[in-house]
Amino acid sequence: MRPYHTLWACLLSIGLTSHVFAQEESSTQENANNALSTASVSDDKPAIDDTTTTATSKHPRLTALKELKHVTKNDLKVNANAAQPDAVKDPLQPLNREVYAFNDMLDRNIFRPIAVQYKEKTPEDVRSSYSLFRKNLSEPWNAVNQLAQGRFSRAAKSLGRFTINTVTSLGMADPATRLGLATEEESLGMTLGYYGVPSGPYLMLPILGPSTIRHVGDYVAEGYANPITYPMDDNGQTGLIWGNRVLGGINTRAKLLDVESVLQGDRYAAIRDIYLQRLAFQIAEKKGKGEEAVAFVDDEDESDDVTSPDDSTDSNTQQ
Repeated sequence: MRPYHTLWACLLSIGLTSHVFAQEESSTQENANNALSTASVSDDKPAIDDTTTTATSKHPRLTALKELKHVTKNDLKVNANAAQPDAVKDPLQPLNREVYAFNDMLDRNIFRPIAVQYKEKTPEDVRSSYSLFRKNLSEPWNAVNQLAQGRFSRAAKSLGRFTINTVTSLGMADPATRLGLATEEESLGMTLGYYGVPSGPYLMLPILGPSTIRHVGDYVAEGYANPITYPMDDNGQTGLIWGNRVLGGINTRAKLLDVESVLQGDRYAAIRDIYLQRLAFQIAEKKGKGEEAVAFVDDEDESDDVTSPDDSTDSNTQQ
């Protein structure tokens, strides 16, 4: 039996029981929380529910940005009080802007026209199934990072997702979400951030786009972590590997077509700030501090988040 056959067998075997373990662990933790809440002397503080649900329910724009769906101009507002000076977060800005100009030239002349044709000619159901297929292939790597973070229950859910979606639909549908096993994006850079490794300066990479020093290794790591890499490479089908990567890039660019129209003013700064704040929120969310990292301004909460008219003006200027 070849090594990748053993790997697949192990993943499927673990995944078949991992979602049960995750549910049992969640129930145990919930019972413990309820017991602590009951035994507490003061009842005026409500028990803390799932951080992700709380943060996203109070800040629905996070969901729009994370899923790249139904994004409007207001979704891109950021709290000026939470922003770092450019000299701190983007010391390489002159070089980054040159790379961005190069990327923008390629995008306008090559990538965007291809993405437009891809979106027009490919049925939405096909594009959605392909997106789910690629997302499902990332679940084993998500689980590895979650194990490295010590989040064993979350890793069990990721393996459960992978098994259920693979067995039922080869990953082209997502019945696991309907069973309560939602996905959670992971990467090597996020795991390093989880343990407090600084992100380092912001980088605009040629063709690949936004990144940071901490996350620059994600592309290499995820390439090796993709489960289909090994059987295809072993059979000499490297062309299919690269074809999948190129098609994945086109598919991602097609998703961004609806978002680009709401980017106004300094597009480079807008892309940078959205990327960095989304990254900071994702890492804080894994630590259970998602609400503390929310820097997006909701219309109904704007008076609370932005403390002065000058700050509000600065925030609008950044759009």
